[in-house]
Parts: sequence; structure tokens; C-alpha cells
Amino acid sequence: MHTPDVRVPFLSLRPGEDADALRAAVNRVIDRGWFILGPELEAFEAEFAAAAGAPHAVGVNTGTDAIALLLRGLGIGPGDEVITAPLSAAYTALAVMMAGARPVFADIDPERHTITPETIAAAITPRTAAIMPVHLYGQSADMPAIAALAARHGLALVEDAAQAHLATCGGAPVGSFGSGAAFSFYPTKNLGALGDGGAITTGDAALADRLKRLRNGGQRTTYQHDEFGVNSRLDEMQAAILRERLQRLPAWTDQRRALAACYRTRLAGAPVHVPREFDAGHVYHLFVVRTAQREAFRAHMLAHGVQTLVHYPKALTEQPALQSEAPADCPEAVRAAREVCSLPLYPSLSMDDADLVADAVMSFGNR
Repeated sequence: MHTPDVRVPFLSLRPGEDADALRAAVNRVIDRGWFILGPELEAFEAEFAAAAGAPHAVGVNTGTDAIALLLRGLGIGPGDEVITAPLSAAYTALAVMMAGARPVFADIDPERHTITPETIAAAITPRTAAIMPVHLYGQSADMPAIAALAARHGLALVEDAAQAHLATCGGAPVGSFGSGAAFSFYPTKNLGALGDGGAITTGDAALADRLKRLRNGGQRTTYQHDEFGVNSRLDEMQAAILRERLQRLPAWTDQRRALAACYRTRLAGAPVHVPREFDAGHVYHLFVVRTAQREAFRAHMLAHGVQTLVHYPKALTEQPALQSEAPADCPEAVRAAREVCSLPLYPSLSMDDADLVADAVMSFGNR
């Protein structure tokens, strides 16, 4: 069976312009001989907090741990419900369960792909303790309206910003609307490590201090465990790597936006649906189109040398591990999960390759 030649891969994770800087960062850590909770992490936390527009950042092992620990730090756990999005990586909901709470799903806006104030309001019960919107694909949820709803009901507001490094909503940084935000540094993210990593940002100094204890076994001082904590520390090697990449993130974000603008211009009148941009603060972790003929579309793109992926093929309400957690129907999320398809978009993608991708999309209507 002939396999089409791939001219435009969906993503390349091999270090490029930053390769020498990353090697130097790794060597710096090796030469120092300090690998856990050291100066690289302290420096990265300060630098990432500044970049994210937050007073404090706490580095942890994964974005999943970032959510779970943030919820625990806020006192959210068994008996509590957290309203969140049904179109996301399953780790969003699994992290809520890790904290001991129950995820409750509110349906999405079919264009923005994030939960809406109306669906959130309908999901609130006496057990609701927090609202956790997901800034999906790099675009923020409607945070002013969601923040107003949380305040009106006296609920904690936590942001899943795993895909939204440097994103803004109405000019304000994501993570600035509630108690804190969780970020992931999984290698595919806009700011990616060479392994797992995550961070929590917050404006609450006492919360940041507690999170630093929780990530380190609940220790206030060495061998003094004051509360139940876990082992979830962003190591020195990844912190050093992330420091180097954080310097390049603004330029990489500009390139993502330029590529997205190219796609939007080229795909006017396309045979697939291009969801609109709701906020100029979108950082385009992914560029997603929608079609009810997704498998035919993906085969067409591959035949033209373009790899695509699907994020995500199942709504969380359809995941077996979450069936007991998801009694509510979320038809818009289910429909989106059947139709979304991600096109290649990353900083090293050339404009010529973006044109090739756009040409392949436009020719889908000429089959």
C-alpha cells in the first residue's frame, strides 16, 4: 500500500534555533550538580510569573498536577463539584478527580469551543465549589462574564491555561481573573519542555506558599511534613530549558499569529468551517477547522502531503473513565469532537508551507 509523502508534518519537536542554547542550559545544570528545587527553578518561577502577568508562579511536575494541586490549595476536595469543559484533554477532568472532587461538564459555544456562562449557570448546584474554564487551542474563554458569574455565586474561579501561554482576554492575561491558573509545559505546548512540566500562577502569596509545600510532600522544612502533600516538582533540567525557551516565546507567539492570519485570509470561502477568532489575545496553540466529512478531509490532506491531527476525538462525557462523572448531555461538545481537525501550525512552519496547507484545504471542494 502506497503511503503518501509528507511534505508538511503536523509538528516538529526537534529543537531548532534554540538547540545550542538548550544544550548550554543542560550543561549548566550538570556542571552545577543541583537537580531538584534549586536556582534554575527559582529563576524560572520568577521569570514565568512576570511573563504571565502574575505575582507568583509555582513549578510542578505536570499540568495535570498543577490543576489538582491548585484545587487542593483552595480547599476543594471530596464532596465538592467543579464545573469544567467537556471538550479538552481528559487530564482536565482527571485532575479534578485527583483532588477528590467531582467534575461536572457544561457545554461549549460551538464557535469559541469554550464553556459559556449560560451552560455554567445551568450546572451550578449546592455542591459546586469552583468553575474551571479551559482556554482551548490558545483562545480564552469569556472570562469577564464567567468571572462575574463566579463572584455572584461565591465560587472559586480556576483557569486551565495549559494551551494558553501568553494569551489574553480583553487585554488582561489569562490567569488573572480568578484564584489562579494551571499551565502545562508538555513538549507540544507553545512553551514546551523536553519532558513533562507544569506551573501554577496566582496573585495570592499565601496560596503560592501552600502550593510549594503541597508539591514537596507537605513539608514546611525538611522532614517536617505539616500536611498531606505529593511529590510533584519541576526539576532543574526542565526549568533551565524552559528559561531559554521563555525568552523566545513572544517571538514564537507572533509567528503563530502571523501563520493563523495567513490561514484565515487564504481559507476565506473554504469547503470546511473555520471558527472565528473571538479575541486578539488568541495564541494559536492549535489552528482548528471543522467538517462533518473529517476522515475524508484528513485523507485528502495526507494525499496532498499534509499531516493533520484531531484534538479531541471524544467529548469527556463520552470517556469511559468519566462516565460516572458526566450525567449531563453536552451536544455541542460531542458534535465538535466529531468534526474538529487541527492543521499544522508551529513557529518554524514557513509561509510557503502554510500556503501549501491552505491550497490543499481549498482543493477539498474539488474532489
